[in-house]
Amino acid sequence: MTTDDVASRIAARYPSAFLRAYVRAKVRIDPVYDAVFERISNSTDPLLDVGCGVGVLAAYLRTRGFAAPIRGIDHDERKVAVARRVVREATFEVADARTSIATSGTIVLLDLLHYFRSDDQAAILAAAAAAKTVIIRDAVRDGSWRYRLTYAQETFSRAVRWLRAERLHFLTRDEIERPFANFDAEVVPLYGRTPFNNYLFVFRRSNSGITNE
Repeated sequence: MTTDDVASRIAARYPSAFLRAYVRAKVRIDPVYDAVFERISNSTDPLLDVGCGVGVLAAYLRTRGFAAPIRGIDHDERKVAVARRVVREATFEVADARTSIATSGTIVLLDLLHYFRSDDQAAILAAAAAAKTVIIRDAVRDGSWRYRLTYAQETFSRAVRWLRAERLHFLTRDEIERPFANFDAEVVPLYGRTPFNNYLFVFRRSNSGITNE
């Protein structure tokens, strides 16, 4: 199945033309969904998608054959309602990432951390560090042109209310890695075909059963 095939199958689940176009473009252009799948495809651990939005990651994983339990949480009740409607093979809840991270399996945080204050970010990362495997995709604060463009794009998304975010505070690479000092770490740029300053962080405890194959 090609990327276009996967994108079209997932987009067809969504109830509006806007969401179908958004999801199709997101899956085609953004490399994060395939990157997550590659790193958990052989895992049977339950997965917690923190900041799940309209359920695109869950839909992608199910379309690719990932069979382990998936639970998504998000503070935006509108997006959770859409996720529940289109991805029946997972569960979704309205919840706050600052108080609702608890699993011994896999935790995924995609494009989430930069919406919180520094003390909340530290609490979220500390809670995530209790899991077996933690996958984070976020833009890194490094002063580059990619970082500046990412900040501008996120500011626009907040202005038009697509994102219900209180603030923007991007972390440095070191700040993201620090709570996972005892994990095996993989950190790679994940720009894909986007201009954004995104990096993928994969933290695995020993014998986690996750491979990069």
